[in-house]
Amino acid sequence: MTNRTDGPAAGEASDPARERLRRWRLVLGGDQADGTGHALSGRDAAMDGTLAALYGRSDRPQTGRDRSAGLGASAPSVARWLGDIRTYFPSSVVQVMQRDAIDRLGLASLLLEPEMLEAVEADVHLVGTLLSLNAAMPETTRETARAVVRKVVEDLEKRLATHTRAALTGALDRSARVHRPRHRDIDWNRTVAANLKHYLPEHRTVVPERLVGHGRAARSVKKEVVLCIDQSGSMAASVVYASVFGAVLASMRSISTRLVVFDTAVVDLTDQLDDPVDVLFGTQLGGGTDINRALAHCQSRITRPAETVVVLISDLYEGGIREEMLKRVAAMKASGVQFVALLALSDEGAPAYDREHAAALAALGAPAFACTPDLFPEVMAAALEKRPLPIPDTA
Repeated sequence: MTNRTDGPAAGEASDPARERLRRWRLVLGGDQADGTGHALSGRDAAMDGTLAALYGRSDRPQTGRDRSAGLGASAPSVARWLGDIRTYFPSSVVQVMQRDAIDRLGLASLLLEPEMLEAVEADVHLVGTLLSLNAAMPETTRETARAVVRKVVEDLEKRLATHTRAALTGALDRSARVHRPRHRDIDWNRTVAANLKHYLPEHRTVVPERLVGHGRAARSVKKEVVLCIDQSGSMAASVVYASVFGAVLASMRSISTRLVVFDTAVVDLTDQLDDPVDVLFGTQLGGGTDINRALAHCQSRITRPAETVVVLISDLYEGGIREEMLKRVAAMKASGVQFVALLALSDEGAPAYDREHAAALAALGAPAFACTPDLFPEVMAAALEKRPLPIPDTA
């Protein structure tokens, strides 16, 4: 685990063996030297205390997940601990420790207090936790929670929006090119490149047999995208990322974007896409899953199937009618819809998912795979151009 310690004293810096013992000592924790011959003091002891509060052992012999912890139940003690870990560890480690504290110690309810929200390190996982608490959130906390969520959303938009717009604009332009363009719409560079085999040396010129024109995607809606998002509890990070991408897509005039979230019910949040924070607070994480019902809603809204991309983001644990779900996917594909199935849209690694349903979708020509936020623009660009999707290698 990386940390912001000042390291060993100057006299110890040149002694690799002593520094190795110091690191082992920090791993072992506790009050004794545990055979290392290195006692903790100063900043090291303080760091050990923050780790012990979350991962410390009780007096009885225990290991791994059996360890008890000692943050206490009061908000002030937790707030002090949150401040300590931000002092001693980098942001990425702080986020992991916060997540562990919520999972191991049941601290989610403390996040309903505004002063606690102001003390935490905001990230995608914290946003997911807040959204799961949305129904229980008092008004005194709601504005603070929205501010925390907005900060994370704005950071994600800065990271993802430019690349997404560039990738999709290029895809739209390429898909919109025509081969019988008006004179003012001819793309001369691509026309020459496409007709080099018709070069006449005696005239030192190219006689084009095929004209390539610029598309007019920017002047009208060219493609339609439907994001269909599973809002069961395991999909929290995917909901956050999908909402941000939905807002980015909705800002592009050439794409008509619809965003639908579902559990056993279906909610269409398209009218809130101008603000992804509103979209997120319109979700309700948890509950069951009825993919068939959600796809039925999306299918009923498709008016131009050949120009439509449907993106289902779900772990595929279907609680509805499995055969009807698969028939619906097959029908959409047969009508010309580009269907993309993402098992997750997050940086969390390989997700748990229903392998039988994933295999059934693959048999229909709709392979299901996990996608990172950085890969999502390329996936969408390929879908818009109707070319093979850049499925990551999971071998």
